[in-house]
Amino acid sequence: MKAIILLAGYATRMYPLTQNQPKALLPLKGKPVIDYIVEQINKLPVDTIYAVTNSKFYTHFAAWAKTAPTTIPIEVLDDGTTSNENRLGAIGDIFFTIGEKDINDDLFIVAGDNYFTYDLTEQYDVFRKTGCDTIAGKELNDIQQLKAFAVAKLDATGKVLDLVEKPEKPESNIAIYATYFYRKDTVPLFKRYLEEGNNPDPPGSFPQWLHKIRDVYTYTMNGDCYDIGTIEMYEKMNREDI
Repeated sequence: MKAIILLAGYATRMYPLTQNQPKALLPLKGKPVIDYIVEQINKLPVDTIYAVTNSKFYTHFAAWAKTAPTTIPIEVLDDGTTSNENRLGAIGDIFFTIGEKDINDDLFIVAGDNYFTYDLTEQYDVFRKTGCDTIAGKELNDIQQLKAFAVAKLDATGKVLDLVEKPEKPESNIAIYATYFYRKDTVPLFKRYLEEGNNPDPPGSFPQWLHKIRDVYTYTMNGDCYDIGTIEMYEKMNREDI
């Protein structure tokens, strides 16, 4: 299995903190945000981690990778973009990495700006037991919060019946977070997805499309996941016990 950490965003909403420092390398309770993610990936049967970033922050992540807390080799990739205006988008970066490294294997994908407390091995167990692509979900009962997520309707087994990115009227309370396990035979479908003219960002748009052509299951997390999207959230996470 290969892993891709998505790190090519410019985090403009968090300026000036992230004007010259990538969000994933901001310190959270004493260590970079990305270190928590890598420690979780180390629990998985992953043989290579691809950290895909942009030209602006490539040197930052290349330096980080030399001392990252991992026994798994990390390769940092530069997607060639230089600003928020010409970025590839999350799905664009996944496709870029697949092509650059000729990935033909099961694939774990995670957003590099998330801090989560659930154990990735639990989601991996669902992936293996179902034999299907697996996304991560959590029950949220705040309608306004749900509108900011991809929202999934599930059957009794956890199979996705419907998935809508940022719905105006959510039809369930299952919010989907940016940790994904995809089968080896799903990897070529990223090319088809983009060739059909679908949105290259956000990452939840791909499983929204995918579940219509093959079974996708949801792991309902035993824990929490936080998107570090604003300075206020970042400061709150450093201040509080989460």
